[in-house]
Amino acid sequence: MGGIADYSGATVLEATIGARTTVLVQPRGDGRIRVVTVGPEAGTLDGATFELSSDVFWRQDPGTTGSTLVTPDHLRNAIGKENRWASYVVGVWYILLSEGIATTLPGANVIVHGTVPLGAGVASSAALEVATMRAVTTAFGIDLDGFRIAALCQLVEHRVAGAPCGIMDQVTCTLGQSGRLLALQCQPHDILGHVPLPAGATVLGLDSGVKHAVGGERYPRVRTAAFMGREMLIKGIEGVRTEVPGDHLCNIDPEAFRAVRHHLPVRITGGDFLDHYGNHRDPATHIDRATQYRIRGATAHAVSEQSRVVRFRDALGNATSTTKASTREAALVRAGRQMYGSHRSYSRNCGLGAPETDMIVNLARSEGPDNGIYGAKITGGGSGGTVAILAEAGDGGALSSRAYLAVTRLRNAFAQSTGRPPRIIDGTSPGAMQLPAIIEVW
Repeated sequence: MGGIADYSGATVLEATIGARTTVLVQPRGDGRIRVVTVGPEAGTLDGATFELSSDVFWRQDPGTTGSTLVTPDHLRNAIGKENRWASYVVGVWYILLSEGIATTLPGANVIVHGTVPLGAGVASSAALEVATMRAVTTAFGIDLDGFRIAALCQLVEHRVAGAPCGIMDQVTCTLGQSGRLLALQCQPHDILGHVPLPAGATVLGLDSGVKHAVGGERYPRVRTAAFMGREMLIKGIEGVRTEVPGDHLCNIDPEAFRAVRHHLPVRITGGDFLDHYGNHRDPATHIDRATQYRIRGATAHAVSEQSRVVRFRDALGNATSTTKASTREAALVRAGRQMYGSHRSYSRNCGLGAPETDMIVNLARSEGPDNGIYGAKITGGGSGGTVAILAEAGDGGALSSRAYLAVTRLRNAFAQSTGRPPRIIDGTSPGAMQLPAIIEVW
């Protein structure tokens, strides 16, 4: 819950999954970085290799014997679009250097083994960044806390991979706990606690099979629109200005926003915005003058999602604190209602839905609480990927018998319509900082 409202300062609730990414780093003295990927989820990248010299990070200063770090654009060009996957690994070296955490770094042989599904909206890129950062800093004797690692991994994504993500995935991959939802207030990243799932409830994911990518076109466009909407509210529309506490849209009172929402244009071109309002103050995205941005919807989602997250968290708390089965189920139904509302806003306000994810959500809703299905929503950046399902659990935390039958019917109906059953993503595991790094010397 919270999803794409993280960059607007929202509170988000995110859980780890059972899959993981493991990175092995073997330092080498010739300055070269060689990356090899293996694993069941690597797909076409299984056995893929990428290699470059760390000299690529530097350019000679004219007329001197000194050198300067190259720009992120220069590094991206050196890596190449066809090897974009490697930027999540090589970018760790670059960010450690550019942030002054290290002045020099040796090269390394790097092996990446992953079971996190790629392009499924379950933070495969964040898992790769965090695992690489953890391995590299351990191998080279750099001591960083979990928050710092997460923030640096976000910079890898922004500057080197070129994806304008929020920070929730990186923090959860770093500091998440098994079986709990990490509650993070993204202003910029304050952990509010770890929320347990109540007895009798579990969460699983159903992968729609539609590849999701934060680095695609739709997610950055929605993010850009949200920041544009924020500036329009602050600077005034038709003479009406709105206070945006702390510069975060999620801090706007929903009632106050409803009074001014109609002043925001449904759409505006980037050129018209730049001419009237100037910079949108988002370092992770840029405004294209010719693009039409859905200002009203993107802004409304950022404001309303915060309320849904709070209601969802409160409902889980109510379900946890009661011993009465009927009261617990009623609270879980309320939690599920917030999930459905979030999903609807992704699609209607932001345009980040997909027919396949909508189908899964609608099938889940049709099964309903009577069959042990309480709620469903698209995850991550939307536009495909995975749908999270809040369902009834039996003893041991597995799906109850009625919820299992409901999920089976759902998968069969989806398969009959699309030709493929949605893959189940389940389980839970600790974040990277909860696990010891393994060092072998030979």
